[in-house]
Amino acid sequence: MNITSEIWNSPSDYLRARAPDHPVHFFAPAALQAQATRFLKGFNGLVTYAVKANPEQAVLSNLLAAGVTAFDVASPNEIRLLRELAPHAALHYNNPVRSKSEIRFAHKTGVKSYSVDGFREFSKIQDIVPASGVEISVRIKLPVSGAVYDFGSKFGATPEKVIELLRRVQAAGYIPSITFHPGTQCEDPQAWEAYITEAAAVARAAGVTIKRLNVGGGFPAKTAQGVPNLEQFFALIDSAVSKEFSTRPALVCESGRAMVAESFTHATRVKSINDNGDIFLNDGIYGGLSEFPVLDVRRSYTVLPPLGDQRSKTNRLAQVFGPTCDSLDVLPNKLSLPADIADDDYVIFQNMGAYVKGVTTDFNGYGQLETVTVLSL
Repeated sequence: MNITSEIWNSPSDYLRARAPDHPVHFFAPAALQAQATRFLKGFNGLVTYAVKANPEQAVLSNLLAAGVTAFDVASPNEIRLLRELAPHAALHYNNPVRSKSEIRFAHKTGVKSYSVDGFREFSKIQDIVPASGVEISVRIKLPVSGAVYDFGSKFGATPEKVIELLRRVQAAGYIPSITFHPGTQCEDPQAWEAYITEAAAVARAAGVTIKRLNVGGGFPAKTAQGVPNLEQFFALIDSAVSKEFSTRPALVCESGRAMVAESFTHATRVKSINDNGDIFLNDGIYGGLSEFPVLDVRRSYTVLPPLGDQRSKTNRLAQVFGPTCDSLDVLPNKLSLPADIADDDYVIFQNMGAYVKGVTTDFNGYGQLETVTVLSL
């Protein structure tokens, strides 16, 4: 991915001046730093950033500049990236499944916090990582709703299993903690309350005083329905922890999507319009729009003619396809677009900072994604 050194006022300025025929990812550092500040001031605990959401160096550097000092990493490559940018940053290796070589690498590079959801994974850590000063967060899962999609089918242990894991973690001399994740784009703050209540119950049942409680990511980002009240989530979490724990653990969150989504927009271009009125863009589900089939949220978007022309205020619903030869490369829902939308118009999607760069492919020769820095979106 190419990152331009120039800074433009806005996406429209760049698109009209340069008329790119490839997808463009527009990044506003000021918006990212403002969101980081919102988390740092509002969340009563350690704010970590989930690198998987957007691992671009410009993103990580701006988060560091805003005061974020800890990161949730999921692989040796993410660990390596952070060690190069911020050698002293706290890294939480919270992907609960790792190979032995990955554990050895993490230990060698100074990682002091790991999550587990199974006895075999904990045993592998025990064989490689000495207990002194090392935190093991046991990941719990519950059948709670509120997220666009849940992670419980892949990760997390039942409360009964968490009890036994906590006991083993403490007996082995590690620092015992609990972690959970309510699922991505979770718009119901009660999901956090349910998890916190259960986390306190299993800690009591295990007879273990946990050091920290990681309340995960999952915080919702802005959609076409509006801007979520993150402060409401932060206040509920803080209140529930004080209520449920007799000895209050330190809090950790690992926001990804909600941290970075609103600092990017994603510009695609109309390649063609067929005889049925279907729209073909120069990007699709194998590129920057990969989440559209799996994340059922309404996204805001605008249409920008390249020469400043005006488009009709009358809209029509149009099926939208990506550029590849694969018939699966189609957006799941029709978009409401100007009736006179034309070839070379840009369709610009808002709040696109999460899970674009890391999952864009070059299938069929597409995927040449450029990142352009702007003052505002």
